[in-house]
Amino acid sequence: MNEISTLCGIEACAIIYSPNDPQPEVWPSEPEVQRVLSKFMEMSEQKQCRKMLNQESLLKQIIIKGQQQLTRQRNDNRKKEMTHLMFQYLNVGRVFDNPSLIDLNDLSWLIDQNLNEIKKKMTMIQIQEGEPVTENGGERGHMHHVQGLENRIDTIQNQY
Repeated sequence: MNEISTLCGIEACAIIYSPNDPQPEVWPSEPEVQRVLSKFMEMSEQKQCRKMLNQESLLKQIIIKGQQQLTRQRNDNRKKEMTHLMFQYLNVGRVFDNPSLIDLNDLSWLIDQNLNEIKKKMTMIQIQEGEPVTENGGERGHMHHVQGLENRIDTIQNQY
């Protein structure tokens, strides 16, 4: 209990009952246990229960965090797959393995994202150097962007 209290930075106490000993063991001492319990009982019921978890609630939280990590990892893996596909095309000039329409849509989304990032960086550099901000040598560029394509990767990955 001492280590838990120190590691978590909390006030803690323990009352341990044993079937072989009629007197419970307390930590750190009886007066300190009384003080911690009194402090706890003075709190509102809402504060008392705020961070309490039963085993089911704890497991649900762990599962939700695991699912969120899995989703992030799937998104990251998909982005890496599309980045690999993009570089494959840039290096060789063609795409192998006949990508699906979904792959091509995701690749298009990734290319759009990379182009937008490049434009942002170019604009920042131009602002820092005091140059006028233009696109494509003074002409306004335009991208053909399919509405909602950025959500396609999440939707697709949730199917796998």
